Amino acid sequence: MQIVLLSGEIGSGKSTLCSYLEQRFGFHVLKTKAVMEQLALERSRKGIDQNRGAMQSFGQRLDRQTKGRWVETALTKLLRTIPETSAGVVVDAVRIREQIRIIRRAYGYSVAHVHLTASEAALAERYKKRTDSGLRELSKYSEVKRSKTEAAVHKLADIADIVIDTELCTPEGVLVRAGSHLNLYAGDHRRCVDVIVGGQFGSEGKGHVVSYLAREYQLLVRVGGPNAGHKVFLEPEPYTHHLLPSGTLRNPSASLILSPGCVLDVQQLRKEIAECNVDSRRLSIDPQAMIISPKDKRDEAKLVAKIGSTGQGVGFATARRITHRFSETLLAKDVKDLKPFVRETWPLLDQAYRDGKKVMLEGTQGAGLSLYHGSYPYVTSRDTSVPACLSEAGIPPSRLRRVVMVCRSYPIRVQNPPGGTSGPIGREISWQVISQRSRLRLDQLVKTEKTSTTHRDRRVAEFSWELLRRSSALNGPTDVALTFVDYLSADNERARRFEQLTPETIHFIEEIQRVAAAPVSLISTRFGFRSIIDRRAW
Repeated sequence: MQIVLLSGEIGSGKSTLCSYLEQRFGFHVLKTKAVMEQLALERSRKGIDQNRGAMQSFGQRLDRQTKGRWVETALTKLLRTIPETSAGVVVDAVRIREQIRIIRRAYGYSVAHVHLTASEAALAERYKKRTDSGLRELSKYSEVKRSKTEAAVHKLADIADIVIDTELCTPEGVLVRAGSHLNLYAGDHRRCVDVIVGGQFGSEGKGHVVSYLAREYQLLVRVGGPNAGHKVFLEPEPYTHHLLPSGTLRNPSASLILSPGCVLDVQQLRKEIAECNVDSRRLSIDPQAMIISPKDKRDEAKLVAKIGSTGQGVGFATARRITHRFSETLLAKDVKDLKPFVRETWPLLDQAYRDGKKVMLEGTQGAGLSLYHGSYPYVTSRDTSVPACLSEAGIPPSRLRRVVMVCRSYPIRVQNPPGGTSGPIGREISWQVISQRSRLRLDQLVKTEKTSTTHRDRRVAEFSWELLRRSSALNGPTDVALTFVDYLSADNERARRFEQLTPETIHFIEEIQRVAAAPVSLISTRFGFRSIIDRRAW
């Protein structure tokens, strides 16, 4: 537990820093002013007159009578009442060297001394504006220095661990400098973020995989927009997430983040929030997330016929973020209905790193749809790779622990629109061929293979080994999740362990591991309970 001693002249910013340490990091606070008031009451029924001069005189008398020990006595009393797991105690403030020496001798290396300073002119100007000290202030700043103790406070800078000139930075900057010295930020770059991405053209079954893994994480983060639907298995009915993380219902205790890179349909988001019973304490929406307008949807409608777009307005909203920065841009912070949920999300992530929490970042769509690495122009409006997902969420690469790339046994794309195409898919085959190979019913396959967002039919192709290699090169997976292995053989539906899969399926998986240079750690045998064979070593 840390003990932080604050010193500095009146108006140097001690109370502000103290409040930040309390609110942001959970420090307990020892106000020496409150201690003096209590001691005065114990000595006299009248207590102490609530003016600056009387408080200074009483403090000097206490120092003489106790040789500066009264602050350490109050600190020890407070420490006995708080849990050992607390961040620590901040003392606002110490005034003489003897107070600091006694506390250091009692608590050793647990003590850090932060001294705040500013120019005489700045301190005098701040003193004139003081309204929240709880004392009747003296008429002018020069009178404050008549106290010998106050006149000598600036000399405490000579023995401080860190000295901060509060005139040269904002209060937030003071906190950052002090917090960094106190090691309050997660500077060790602990790897605690796992990313789930698609390795093909989307619809790989990421939602099912994310929902299965979600119970292991304390923070679930989503990027992308409502043009991607992630279906999760629930009883009695499955649920499709368009904006909230796919583990929202599976792990009700996890906190949720919609990152600054998200593109949001407010109506869809409000519907999902209500259906999943998510409150503002659990969900945080970054103020810089982009909002889709009705015009975005109208403008994007023409792409539905040309390239098989979902027509949700995501692409046009993303473009407007760049081209209309000073006119038509609408961000989450501008939407009244979202106000209770809107807060900066990077401090929440930073806190999660400090607390050692596990974070899951859920990507959308797949590598074959990447704006930069897919088959342009038949692509989505964003890069779908791991680095892009990290960037959208505001997570540094040094936090990355695992990359799970989800692939299905037969890749799919949406059905070609009349007069257009949804893009290349490789060696295309029919659902009838899949039915004959797997012995799954054709009508059930056709019913299942509808897109999650627009409910359109899907095209299907043979597994693309070249796409697997390219996706692996782009994303650097530590693990592969293989889904829809029941499409290889209906016998796989009954498998609960790896060795129960058909020999052909096992050989298929072994080859995926060679090409991807990563183990196939998760295998989905169907869409249902106990449908994932978990081979992870983590």
